[in-house]
Amino acid sequence: MTTLQNKIDFAVILRVKNANPNGDPLNGNRPRTDYSNFGEMTDVSIKRKIRDRLLERWVADGKNDDGNMIFVQSDDRKSDEAKSLRARAEAVLGNKLGSGETAKLACEKWFDVRAFGQLFALKSNKKAGKKKEDGSDDEGDTGVSIGIRGPVTVQSAFSVEPIDITSTQITKSVSGEGDGTKRGSDTMGMKHRVDQGVYVFFGSMNPQLAERTSFSDADADAIKQVLPKLLENDESSARPAGSMEVLKVIWWKHHCKSGQYSSAKVHRTLTVNPDGSYTLASLENLVPEEINGF
Repeated sequence: MTTLQNKIDFAVILRVKNANPNGDPLNGNRPRTDYSNFGEMTDVSIKRKIRDRLLERWVADGKNDDGNMIFVQSDDRKSDEAKSLRARAEAVLGNKLGSGETAKLACEKWFDVRAFGQLFALKSNKKAGKKKEDGSDDEGDTGVSIGIRGPVTVQSAFSVEPIDITSTQITKSVSGEGDGTKRGSDTMGMKHRVDQGVYVFFGSMNPQLAERTSFSDADADAIKQVLPKLLENDESSARPAGSMEVLKVIWWKHHCKSGQYSSAKVHRTLTVNPDGSYTLASLENLVPEEINGF
């Protein structure tokens, strides 16, 4: 299978209504905002959703050993019995983990490693500081630290205009602890939501880096297929079903590996309005594909 032959840029426009698209754990789980009060969804949360959709696709296809497994799986959606990334890596790579073949084998086995890259930073199972027979220090096995740089990059999503956040105090009907004679402090809480907002994020796929991980045109097409469904099966109490939707995916496929234009220039051609509508400025010989959300 040939690696990615054409540079690709993409953008995703999504709408939020009465939902918390990405809570900040250091701020009481309030929706993330920048200092200008524009809403934010981190690139990490977006890649989590992409991984989840790709994992569902792999499971639906029969969990075949076809190189489309996902390495970084969330505990509530994992498709195996691995309790950690180390356990998953050891189960698949065995004694090859930590060898010179680790990067190559990992890219062959896991879609997300091939796409986003991965740092295999695993502690040693052995104790360092042992003594050799001659009494000199033995550093011991210091573990595994292997970095893989992926060709797919995703930016954080930001709202088109500043957002309004509504915070509601809530109570539970029963205490989490105690004998039930009185309400505990844990029965009180806060819930936050974005009243409404339109967000947009951008991404890119680099053919030069794709050669290192064997990221292929078929892999790029798989991501293209899941982006319109990015928010499906992602509901929670903070994001009820129907409160978030993908409006549009814009897909620019260049005619060469290096790209006809820089990603920044391509991304600037998209202007998104607060109501979710958008305009696209034209670039010579680069025609974007406009894909409706699911």
